[in-house]
Amino acid sequence: MLMIPAIDLKDGKCVRLRQGRMEDDTVFSDNPVDMAARWVNEGARRLHLVDLNGAFEGKPVNGDVVRAIADRWPQLPLQVGGGIRDAETIAAYIDAGVDYCIIGTKAVREPEFVDEVCKQFPGNIIVGIDAKDGMVAVEGWAEVSDVSAIDLAKRFESAGVSAIVYTDISRDGMMQGVNHEATAELARAISIPVIASGGITDISDISRLMQVEDSGIMGAITGRAIYEGTLDLAEAQHLADS
Repeated sequence: MLMIPAIDLKDGKCVRLRQGRMEDDTVFSDNPVDMAARWVNEGARRLHLVDLNGAFEGKPVNGDVVRAIADRWPQLPLQVGGGIRDAETIAAYIDAGVDYCIIGTKAVREPEFVDEVCKQFPGNIIVGIDAKDGMVAVEGWAEVSDVSAIDLAKRFESAGVSAIVYTDISRDGMMQGVNHEATAELARAISIPVIASGGITDISDISRLMQVEDSGIMGAITGRAIYEGTLDLAEAQHLADS
């Protein structure tokens, strides 16, 4: 199971939000490339980049930072989300060295878009499903839809997406523990690999995810915990490899 550090980008800086609220952010670094270097040095084998401004504006805003990280580590798999709403953006990111583009709000609003880009960019598309109480949230978590996370994930099983990133938004950035039960339930319901996200606090959360790893959980995104030091990235990856 992969430990995937999150680098959330807002106004060119590396930040963390609480429950997706742009006004409730903590700046951890003015230089996201240096922050990426830290996680690479601690053994990260993939990075999760989110253009927070892009998620709210509907188009990439921090693309220069993403390109700088991709240029620095051309062999390191990168997955990027936030403001990806058209094929041109995906093409630009892939040309820049990004391996996976994460489709979120657009996947809920226009699921056929995912079908189209999976054909155009086979192996490069991930769907991000953010949920609260099992229901999908959209528009940077500002709105909860009437679509269930499991139903949406099943919709994309045959589309050709590489994985589902599943985030429990009630726990994201709150340091309350990962919702491993809901993550495992989703993973068991589909054949697509699932990446857990939201709420990871310490090494016990990694242990709990490992107990349900065989349900189809391929990785876990961690943010605030590694920034605030309640989780050691190298220790977590060593445990996940055991």
